[in-house]
Amino acid sequence: MELAYYSDFAVRLVNSEEPLRGTDTLTSVETVRELFGAGAQAARRATDTDVTRLRSVRARLRGVFEAAAEHDEVRAVDLLNALLMEFPVSPQISGHEFRDDDGRPKWHMHIADHAASASASYTATACMGLAVHLTEYGVDRLGICQAAPCRNAYLDTSTNRSRRYCSDRCATRANVAAYRARKRLESRAAEAAGTARTGLSAEPSQDSSAPAER
Repeated sequence: MELAYYSDFAVRLVNSEEPLRGTDTLTSVETVRELFGAGAQAARRATDTDVTRLRSVRARLRGVFEAAAEHDEVRAVDLLNALLMEFPVSPQISGHEFRDDDGRPKWHMHIADHAASASASYTATACMGLAVHLTEYGVDRLGICQAAPCRNAYLDTSTNRSRRYCSDRCATRANVAAYRARKRLESRAAEAAGTARTGLSAEPSQDSSAPAER
């Protein structure tokens, strides 16, 4: 498993809250365990304290994505580095669970779980994955959805670095909203032009053939 894979941990945590909609799904031990995914051993250690801790980390990770979306690369890196220093990881080589055609292990880097709590384990994993993704693909691959009121984080995997939305649903919604806004402007412009023409035609015209007043 490549370390960049873990960057999705950061996205899942950030998107557990939608600030502009006032929604938050990170409310219980069960939702903490769901963030880890099925079968994760660290999730079994989750307690109510981890809910509060992960909410704090979530705000800091959102700051990383927002700085990247605002093209403030230095700030994004500084914020992520602060988290990496606070939540260090222990990498190790793994591969016994994956075999090639000859039955030999497919060695790869893994993150060992030596954290004292479930929240520390999740944070270390998420930050390391995001750091690997950032350094491998660039800071501009981290974004915040531009379809208001959605402010979900996303990782841009497009070939031309053109992604602006977290999902196809948001992209469609934004395109429809832009189309309707365009139509409203066109309608108003047409109404204004029609009003102007009507006003001009209503003005009295001076007959040049009429005798001039003396």
